[in-house]
Amino acid sequence: MDCNPRSSLANWLRLQCKATPYKATPLQIHIPHHFSSVLKHFSFTKPVKSALRQYTYRKASLKHQIVLRLEPKSIDLSLGQESAGIVTSNGVNPPTYNTLKGMGLVNNAFPPEDLLKLRYGNLGIGHTRYSTTGISELQNCQPFVVDTLHGKIAVAHNGELVNAAALRKKVMRHGVGLSTSSDSELITQLLALTPPMEELDAPDWVARIKNLMHETPTSYSLLVMYTDVIYAIRDPYGNRPLSIGRLVPISKLHTAGAGERDTEGWVVSSESCSFQSIGAKYYREVMPGEIVQISKHGVKSLSIVPRPEGDLPAFCIFEYVYFARPDSIFEGQMVYTVRQRCGRQLAIEAPTEADVVSTVPESATPAALGYAEQSGLPYVEVLCKNRYVGRTFIQPNTRLRQLGVAKKFGALTDNFAGKRVVLVDDSIVRGNTIAPIIKLLKEAGATEVHIRVASPPIRFPCYMGINIPTKEELIANRPEFKDIAGYIGATSVQYLSVEGLVSAVQGGIPSLQKDERISTNTKASRRVGHCTACLTGKYPVELEW
Repeated sequence: MDCNPRSSLANWLRLQCKATPYKATPLQIHIPHHFSSVLKHFSFTKPVKSALRQYTYRKASLKHQIVLRLEPKSIDLSLGQESAGIVTSNGVNPPTYNTLKGMGLVNNAFPPEDLLKLRYGNLGIGHTRYSTTGISELQNCQPFVVDTLHGKIAVAHNGELVNAAALRKKVMRHGVGLSTSSDSELITQLLALTPPMEELDAPDWVARIKNLMHETPTSYSLLVMYTDVIYAIRDPYGNRPLSIGRLVPISKLHTAGAGERDTEGWVVSSESCSFQSIGAKYYREVMPGEIVQISKHGVKSLSIVPRPEGDLPAFCIFEYVYFARPDSIFEGQMVYTVRQRCGRQLAIEAPTEADVVSTVPESATPAALGYAEQSGLPYVEVLCKNRYVGRTFIQPNTRLRQLGVAKKFGALTDNFAGKRVVLVDDSIVRGNTIAPIIKLLKEAGATEVHIRVASPPIRFPCYMGINIPTKEELIANRPEFKDIAGYIGATSVQYLSVEGLVSAVQGGIPSLQKDERISTNTKASRRVGHCTACLTGKYPVELEW
């Protein structure tokens, strides 16, 4: 996967479109979740140098903020911790593209002096990367920019192509060299290949995008920037999320009365949680297979590329379990609410005698609250999280994940010493995180630690954008799983069932009819609406082996 989303991840570019093309246009940059793009109309009265001085001062004093205007904006770095990139365009033909890329967290990747390169941009896309294909190095950093017969394009990608090997061979047969191991560069080169039959002299980018979508069924959410337009694209199965937001006046941000006339611009991100912090309101999701055009004239849906007949969407259920931030909205429901329902269902399926319920912060907190509510046990905090340590799951190797756990948590002893603790976690993938946490709690005075997992055991690799590359590293497939409680040092361990998880996820989707809800048999898996491949081994499309 090349992303965050997820992730993360997201780069926000609030841009001035009313300025003349060659006028210096100061930018406000905000970098939350996965990737995003913005075309923005607004007046700006402060000069660039003044804004940059303010940025430098605030960056030195605020660890989690980055500013290129006068007000600070927070950064969510829950995903995309390996590298980051931004590409801006001046919006004329031929365009001038300015590119910034760097390794590590965003605060390290973009020194203030380098941001001056972006000051002439009228539109742009950005990306923060968490890798599953392609090693962690600068040449794999996105967005990718290539020259084509009709001018430059820039592409940012969240996902992982299921048929990347075959597509790489196809591109190379056309004489195109690939300089990276990233499937995101492959997407960019596919878009730049020989135009589709219906294209003559003009660059028909919608036809090119459709051609790409017919070549590869999943998994991708894309941003494609060309001159003065950005296309937002989601694969026909909708495996990775993509949301649209409207920038509105701050006075209208928390009111229900903000209408289309109040729209100051449009934003796109892998997750809707990014919107509010930059003065935007959630508008809608990009639908599976949809191509959306974003320009200074607004948002326009151009086309929907269908799936094969009989196939329903396959949105990744792991987004609900772990990846997404709790305040994001998918399929008309908030992730936090879904996780609470998972916790309540878990308490029904896996009750136990205990004194308190707690959580492995923070993605499991809603599930723990749901478990406590359903079971009638009090909820307490037992772990203190170091918020300056990145997410351990998305570290690129086991050693980094294990070192991250050691630095990540402290015990709140007074809340649980001498008590039996139910500890709710969102998932156990490799077992690297939970064992040292149990040891920590027992050493701090817990008499029993019962692990309750708000998702089923993960048994199969994901080939569509989550870093679960081999069966061997999954604890559910190892011999130790037969006595997983003894292996990780817990008093007991129980998981939510597949049926329980999908019931919790689909129970709040407004448009889903009861007869479309999942069962685990093969026929029903084609009618799911969600990908459960990592849990069941039933992939939504035929994989390339």
